[in-house]
Amino acid sequence: MKAVVFAYSNMGVTGLEALARHGFDILGVVTHRDDPEEKQWYASVAAWAEGRGLPVCRPEDVNAPEWTARIAALAPEVIFSFYYRKILRSEILALAPAGAFNLHGSLLPAYRGRVPVNWVLVNGEERTGVTLHWMTARADAGDIVGQRAVAIDFDDTAFTLYGKLCREAALLLDETLPLIRSGRTPRIPQDHARATCFGRRKPADGRIDWNRPARRIYDLIRAVADPYPGAFTFLPDGTKMLIWWGLPEPVATLPADGGAALETAPAAAGTPLAFPGQAAGPPSGAGGNGEGVLSGATPAGTEGRDKNGSPGDPPPGLVLVDERREVYVATGTGRLRLLHVEIAGKRMSDEEIWQYFRDLGGAIVLG
Repeated sequence: MKAVVFAYSNMGVTGLEALARHGFDILGVVTHRDDPEEKQWYASVAAWAEGRGLPVCRPEDVNAPEWTARIAALAPEVIFSFYYRKILRSEILALAPAGAFNLHGSLLPAYRGRVPVNWVLVNGEERTGVTLHWMTARADAGDIVGQRAVAIDFDDTAFTLYGKLCREAALLLDETLPLIRSGRTPRIPQDHARATCFGRRKPADGRIDWNRPARRIYDLIRAVADPYPGAFTFLPDGTKMLIWWGLPEPVATLPADGGAALETAPAAAGTPLAFPGQAAGPPSGAGGNGEGVLSGATPAGTEGRDKNGSPGDPPPGLVLVDERREVYVATGTGRLRLLHVEIAGKRMSDEEIWQYFRDLGGAIVLG
């Protein structure tokens, strides 16, 4: 079966390899020019195709009439889109009598639109998957050919989850490509009432809001961790700090009898750190649980805060240390331990982070 393929990145190569395995005649490959502003961590579709002697083109506007005519001249029986980044016009889709099919990185109709691998992590999902569907004029809305689910583990990042999706996509294509070749392609209508749609993400979307629960901040961090642009915050002097990794310490839910919630994370034992000019013992604004606040005084307006914004609890964004030489940041609920950060181009981990904030001194509230 003769195919024209629109493809980019690792998922594009996954799709092309599957077509080759199943004996499709790939007439040509349409891909993108690499963006010099984008980190090139993924496989090259162009290199894969050129290495096999396949024609490759990189049009600026694939929907221009001249490109529709060029694709029509190839007389494809079927069209595939594997993570191609532009929506194809209806005139192109109509060129393939056996249909045009797109591989999407979610379990449609959930997470239509851009970068679902990042969005499912931002939103704390525990399950996602891949879908092969018929292409229509409306993006990601066509009938489903097949799907495979993928579990999202607690320590998955967008990078590791993307790898899982690629592996599952290969299995999905092994299941569905023989059906397409034999003319028995399934058509399962999507339930449009259940559809959710998300747009593209920008690097600026990685800014951390410390008022959010620690777990949700962690979800953001892993959604944009390396090789993506990273989650970030700012020091009081305006210096940007990228947080490449950290772990949340949650707060337990209120017991049935309405008693006070208790932190599930273990408190550090012993006497809090004392900094130059500060007496040993719990610093201002800190409890006596072995934490120290990087401060010689309680930040204004935060005296006596308690859990969930009431008196006694450190304010969201306040940097904390304990005698184990660990660094935390207070959040809206719980706290986040800093494990790998980057400040002014320098990456730091564990004790380096502790030393940095110790040397900085003063009340450190991130924003």
